[in-house]
Amino acid sequence: MKELAGKAAFVTGAASGIGLGIAGALAQAGVKVMLCDIEEAALSQAVDGLKRTNADVDGVKADVSLKSELQAAADATIARYGKVHILVNNAGVGGGGTYGTWTESGWDWLLGVNLMAVIWGIEIFGPLIESHGEGGHIVSTASIAGLISRGVDIQYTVSKYGVVALSEGLRVVLAPRGIGVSVLCPGFVRTRIMDCYRNLPTRFTPPSEDRLAAMGSSEIFKFVQDRVSHGVDPTYVGELVREGIENDWPYIFTDIEFEPLVEARFAGIKQGFDRIRGREPRH
Repeated sequence: MKELAGKAAFVTGAASGIGLGIAGALAQAGVKVMLCDIEEAALSQAVDGLKRTNADVDGVKADVSLKSELQAAADATIARYGKVHILVNNAGVGGGGTYGTWTESGWDWLLGVNLMAVIWGIEIFGPLIESHGEGGHIVSTASIAGLISRGVDIQYTVSKYGVVALSEGLRVVLAPRGIGVSVLCPGFVRTRIMDCYRNLPTRFTPPSEDRLAAMGSSEIFKFVQDRVSHGVDPTYVGELVREGIENDWPYIFTDIEFEPLVEARFAGIKQGFDRIRGREPRH
């Protein structure tokens, strides 16, 4: 999509962080943007802030882990802009917990926001993009954790691997239909993901106070929190995503910090094939 001006986009998790950075970058390119978020006050503030730049934006509150609320948000987007060309599945949460502490509610929330919302977003918005025949683009936010699993927050990693696989497969399916697909795999970005329990819906059981205290005092939590607080500027990430849409990048990265770990993973996979090379399979 070389020409973005005049197109319409729907962005989830858009009230802050990466989502707001993407919404802002698209708006600067002349895209009409519907911002979607579960956090109503922050959403209103984000929309007002972008409107002050003369951007054509609006907002809709939704819990994206519920398909019905995503559908209502899609209806509101069509009512407001008539068409949608760009879908950005960006909403995400962390805090799944370590092995031995997993709960059904924790899995349901994390997979509901990080993976199922992406699936429902594509199922709902994909046909809307196809319907006008003008082409479009889908960006889904995974994480660098969608390419490397290091034994830290495995629940989060599982959800992000799913987003990568979904994006890679859909890119093949949707390319002949004029729709590009990119997966965003950020490293450490300055967002509020470490405080994601602030948006935990009441239908899910929250971790106990003791469990939250234990998580917050762990060395890995403190390390990640520090890296996130000094991470890449979300505005820069938004600019990268805009460039990725314009040039149909399959993968969008925010930095090269984790490239050696990705290469090490690929090398390990290659070694697995090398171990059986030359052997005749039994049939």
